[in-house]
Amino acid sequence: MFRSIVVGTDGSDTAKKAVTAAVDLAKQIGATLDIVSAYEPVPHSRLRHEARQAPEDLQWMINPREDVEATLRDAADEVEGEGIHVETFAREGDPADAILDVAEERGADLIVVGNKGMTGAKRFLLGSVPNKVSHHAPCSVLIIRTT
Repeated sequence: MFRSIVVGTDGSDTAKKAVTAAVDLAKQIGATLDIVSAYEPVPHSRLRHEARQAPEDLQWMINPREDVEATLRDAADEVEGEGIHVETFAREGDPADAILDVAEERGADLIVVGNKGMTGAKRFLLGSVPNKVSHHAPCSVLIIRTT
């Protein structure tokens, strides 16, 4: 039924629970997994300043994607250890938009997102990412209880 799963992560504990759930499901049904992480744009002046302070041979590594690349690498390492085909996608901008864009581009059958720590009165309202994803997804959405 589901051949391609997309899951988003920001490296947080709640996002890791959603990734773990997506990995478990992908393993059980033989699906591929695409992991998405979004990052905010960084002013070029700040990047230039930080690059000048780094050793010359490492300056090329200073870019707005460096933190998100590490997050994706960590998540992919966990998935590859399970024998699942995984690809990672770093996207600039809103996390929900990043997940939705990758799901559409990849023709995903399922998006997995966490509920992002909703308690008390907030439990009646989904967090912004799962809310937006659930309303605009091009495929089915599984919301994992991460709290």
